[in-house]
Amino acid sequence: MVSKTDDIPASVPDCNPVDIADGAQDGKEASRTRVKESCGCEHSAAMVNGDGAHEHSEETETKQDGNTEADGGEDSNEQEVIVIQDTGFTVKIQAPGTEPFDLQVSPQEMVQEIHQVLMDREDTCHRTCFSLQLDGNVLDNFAELKSIEGLQEGSQLKVVEEPYTVREARIHVRHIRDLLKSLDPSDAYNGVDCNSLSFLSIFTDGDLGDCGKRKKKGNELEQIDCTPPEHILPGSKERPLLPLQPQNKDWKPMQCLKVLTMSGWNPPPGNRKMHGDLMYLYLVTVEERHVSVTASTRGFYLNQSTTYTFNPKPANPSFLSHSLVELLSQISPAFKKNFTALQKKRVQRHPFERIATPFQVYSWTAPQVDHAMDCVRAEDAYTSRLGYEEHIPGQTRDWNEELQTTRELPRKNLPERLLRERAIFKVHSDFAAAATRGAMAVIDGNVMAINPGEETRMQMFIWNNIFFSLGFDVRDHYRELGGDAAAHAAPTNDLNGVRAYGAVDVEGLYTLGTVVVDYRGYRVTAQSIIPGILEREQEQSVIYGSIDFGKTVVSHSKYMELLDKTSRPLKVQRHNVLNEKNEAVELCSSVECKGIIGNDGRHYILDLLRTFPPDLNFLPVEGEELPPESQRQGFPRLHRHRLACLRQELIEAFVEHRYLLFMKMAALQLMQQKANKDSNKADTPAIMETSETSTEGNAEKTQTQTTATDSSNATEASTESTSHTDNSTNAASQATTDSEENSSKPATNGPLDATATQNGECKGPLEDPKSREVVLNACKAVGSISNTSFDIRFNPDIFSPGVRFPDDSADDILKQKQLLKDAAAFLVSCQIPSLVKDCLDHSALPMDGATLTEALHQRGINVRYLGTVLEFVDKTPAKAQLEHFYRIGISELITRCAKHIFKTYLQGVELSALSAAVSHFLNCFLSSFPDAVAHLPLDELVSRRKSRKRRNRVPGGGDNTAWASLTPSDLWKNIASEAQSYYHFTIQCESVDQVVEKYGLQKITLLREISVKTGIQILIKEYNFDSRHKPALTEEDILNIFPVVKHVNPKASDAFHFFQSGQAKVQQGFLKEGCELINEALNLFNNVYGAMHVEICACLRLLARLNYIMGDHAEALSNQQKAVLMSERVLGIEHPNTIQEYMHLALYCFANGQLSTALKLLYRARYLMFLVSGEDHPEMALLDSNIGLVLHGVMEYDLSLRFLENALTINTKYHGPRSLKVALSHHLVARVYESKAEFRSALQHEKEGYTIYKNQMGEAHEKTKESSEYLKYLTQQAVALQRTMNEIYKNGSNASIMPLKFTAPNMASVLEQLNIINGIIFIPLSQKDLENLKAEVQRRQQLQELGKSEEPLEDTPLELEDKIPID
Repeated sequence: MVSKTDDIPASVPDCNPVDIADGAQDGKEASRTRVKESCGCEHSAAMVNGDGAHEHSEETETKQDGNTEADGGEDSNEQEVIVIQDTGFTVKIQAPGTEPFDLQVSPQEMVQEIHQVLMDREDTCHRTCFSLQLDGNVLDNFAELKSIEGLQEGSQLKVVEEPYTVREARIHVRHIRDLLKSLDPSDAYNGVDCNSLSFLSIFTDGDLGDCGKRKKKGNELEQIDCTPPEHILPGSKERPLLPLQPQNKDWKPMQCLKVLTMSGWNPPPGNRKMHGDLMYLYLVTVEERHVSVTASTRGFYLNQSTTYTFNPKPANPSFLSHSLVELLSQISPAFKKNFTALQKKRVQRHPFERIATPFQVYSWTAPQVDHAMDCVRAEDAYTSRLGYEEHIPGQTRDWNEELQTTRELPRKNLPERLLRERAIFKVHSDFAAAATRGAMAVIDGNVMAINPGEETRMQMFIWNNIFFSLGFDVRDHYRELGGDAAAHAAPTNDLNGVRAYGAVDVEGLYTLGTVVVDYRGYRVTAQSIIPGILEREQEQSVIYGSIDFGKTVVSHSKYMELLDKTSRPLKVQRHNVLNEKNEAVELCSSVECKGIIGNDGRHYILDLLRTFPPDLNFLPVEGEELPPESQRQGFPRLHRHRLACLRQELIEAFVEHRYLLFMKMAALQLMQQKANKDSNKADTPAIMETSETSTEGNAEKTQTQTTATDSSNATEASTESTSHTDNSTNAASQATTDSEENSSKPATNGPLDATATQNGECKGPLEDPKSREVVLNACKAVGSISNTSFDIRFNPDIFSPGVRFPDDSADDILKQKQLLKDAAAFLVSCQIPSLVKDCLDHSALPMDGATLTEALHQRGINVRYLGTVLEFVDKTPAKAQLEHFYRIGISELITRCAKHIFKTYLQGVELSALSAAVSHFLNCFLSSFPDAVAHLPLDELVSRRKSRKRRNRVPGGGDNTAWASLTPSDLWKNIASEAQSYYHFTIQCESVDQVVEKYGLQKITLLREISVKTGIQILIKEYNFDSRHKPALTEEDILNIFPVVKHVNPKASDAFHFFQSGQAKVQQGFLKEGCELINEALNLFNNVYGAMHVEICACLRLLARLNYIMGDHAEALSNQQKAVLMSERVLGIEHPNTIQEYMHLALYCFANGQLSTALKLLYRARYLMFLVSGEDHPEMALLDSNIGLVLHGVMEYDLSLRFLENALTINTKYHGPRSLKVALSHHLVARVYESKAEFRSALQHEKEGYTIYKNQMGEAHEKTKESSEYLKYLTQQAVALQRTMNEIYKNGSNASIMPLKFTAPNMASVLEQLNIINGIIFIPLSQKDLENLKAEVQRRQQLQELGKSEEPLEDTPLELEDKIPID
């Protein structure tokens, strides 16, 4: 089977397929025979057409974070995996009061995991305090099942109730409260405990699996109601907000209890303690019965206390029960009935709707939720409980110790690496949650400062073993770099540095846990604490780097050794700087990077804000000229601060680009040498000159965007992973490398011994002086730091104020300055045009601000270039086809400017006026009401006496009402000037209505963008922003303000390799093998991340697509359902990625015959698309074609036409009138007209399509032939119809009418068209074709084997586009 999927463009045309992580060479033979069998039985090859750019939402294609971990030897992977998948077995569980039941367990599980399962099962969920016993022996909770003697298939485990302790009683109450709240969405709205929203089940009416079987009863076309709601019809102008969160009937809570709270009689007095009382609870049942309950060591019972009298004696009857649920079921019939129903519903929900996400997701809209009494929530708010602190002995967690210990875990083989990565990931997500909570507490004034005497902006805080500092320039630390603006940018730069060093993962080098939180206008940096740092002065601790930006500098041999290992992957050059005594000091990082040895003996590095070199386009330096490419665009420009750095992705792409130049030049010169063996040597320099200019000129064409990351032990392997890798480039690199005697090493970034690989014949180190000269010339031309091999690195200290270099490195410094200028020019002259080109050919399809930012970042373009990018688009000849991109860019630029203004605006608001201030700001930003007057909140608590001036010490305190004087025209003037000064972009608009008019924006989209960026949560209702008589929002509409959190996302490296090799297999057409590898990747991802994660989502989507292509529609449906749920939960209910998952799910639903569900899903996707980016977007054409086709299938012709004709309009606009997509659109419209028997319109559209096919493909192409056949058929039908009509006119009512053939569409043909527009084509193959294919595959594999033996470079992974998102 040959298949090429659009998810994975073959990056190197005609390259030999290389196996990646499953590089078990001996397994090759076996896999080859398997391929043959699978070919034999499949008589259709699946091919996914390359046209389907819609899979490319750049949501997902991004770079792999290093850590390739090749030290374990890739060969071992396959065998190791088998070890993990140890066979499971079944045990019987006998619990009190229930029938024994079977439970499937695996030997790796701990006994504790069985506890968790029992606490989740419907019939045993009310038990928390029990032990498991095997033949009377109690099992240790933390033992692995395989270590327990006598535990085997069929063993019986008894659940034995244990006596309570205070801790167990509290856990029990907490668990019961969780069960009672299990369907209540308020935690998701409030953004706590990693809950988030999901609405899929509303559109699928529960689980998709079952209803598939139910509905297969013959013809169900009649009962489908297909009419979409008004607001999602093409051309609709209304943009309602309410449908974003449809009403879920399950959430109407069934009340089991009115009140469950701790009693005021706690804790028990001494004499009652000695009777076993642990604590007292106070309950009000639904029947209004007020009861007081004692939790004792033996269980729960009613006592005789009332609200005001304490009588702890048991009531009569006392209803003593081991669990609170059993007690309540006896005293309240309503509780019994509703609790049972609630648990039934709870277990019927899809697990993915209830599992916690790894990081908190916040919703920007919420309904008005009733605030119910909740003892556990109240207790948590005032005790510093983080995660489950009370389950950890010793209370607060030592975050630094946990973060560093997990890094030190062994990583020699797969099981060890999985364990290590899982531990790292878990600690990181716990730390991020704790840091976020702490940062909010700091800003809310809930934590005491460690330097309370200083003014608020200078204060620092420690809470729960985390250190917090505010993003202000304290002690003029950043004075020369831009003051507060620099202090605000430094934390995110530092976080990027932490991320980069973490990904390289050098043993023995440690970074701090770092989380950056923006909350209520303040930026808080949270860091784990180096042991001992608080006891010493900073001057004594720092043994490497500089604490005063390079005036005094020290170095340390151990640090040099550790940092040297990172210098190649991070492209940092070792360099000397002068210290205060004018002595040269060698560093391998920027001077700000400090090395501190903690009391634990570990080597820490911190302040990594200049890990990457400066961006000269935004750093004017006196006496330095930028290259003409930059100057033409108006660079260098003055920026707010001097910390503007290039992104890691840009550095990688630049190095990759230079590597191609290097290869080309070397190849050209070697070829010329061969040609001029006898000619004069003097013309070599001339050759070099010409090749330099020609390749630079060619740079535009051969542009790749790569994000290459080195593996931890720096194998020179770089993985290419971007959207749409330019095939031309790879072809070029392939060509040059082939000319160099079989050295195919397309991407590298490390000193690669030039001749060993560059020329196959020359084995010794540069024996041939001519080739040595060639390499030397090529090295010089591309700016390599070595003369014998390609190796580009940057000196991050160039242009740092205060850093001085020794005289002897002057030429080196000149070289480095030139490199930096070239990199800055490369960004402007290559990366920006390539982004625009990708948007033109739809391989990059941003839909909102976040996906646009991601598209920029993947190509190494910082968001501060947004103005430049928009100007470039404006000058592009094909501007009309980039309208969607331009519109999203403008809206992103405006909302970011508004966010900058909002940040300082909020800092001047005191807490009691927060909702009034936020609603006032949004009114000024979005409402057409010209004089939005702030309603200063009538103080709810006005006192008669004149209030004494209080000194407010909370950040943001102060009796500040300056915010109330903001007017809409002020705000828009500020936005325009911010756009000019920050983005150097001119917006000539004085009000929101002008902006909406001029750029075609939607107010609801702007509202979403600003809310998401600033963490505002608003009440979900219909807002009228266009009213000129009253403001749109009132203070009651602002429900909450959430933190916006940035943190490191640790990666699962092995899983990632399996995922990649699976993609490679699929690309080569081995669907079955690919599927197995991707399933394996899914297992490993689950192992590291738990069940919920964006990368698992990408994995499930690909699996579903493979299941679908291989014909397993039910499995495809199940996997895609998981992908949709996960995308809703982890990315957000209206994230562009979620919209695409909805579309895929609709296709699989249709294939499974669930037509009404498919339509509901497509309508939901269309509504979300409307909300996120409006109707005018290329993706909308695909959506509308899908909707139109399904409607055609259920014979709703008029509706179908509305959608298909809209799709035709959008396709024509964005793909140009001559595109094949437009031809297909014409054909789809023609088919509907044919079904309506309007043959003239059908003919007209099909002719258009035919013309396009003829011009694009030529007469002989099968598409052109098909179209012309269809035209003939339509003409015949039209003629027949005309004849019949004439007959009727002539003979009146007694005419003999020929029955006309009206074709109702059959499902198979509709599905076929759906597959085509979604990029999946099935090609039927004959037996003969199969034989030829097999022969071809074998021939290629033999060639590959031959190639393998000749070239030793087996560890170069095949270049692959991977589709896994990073933060």
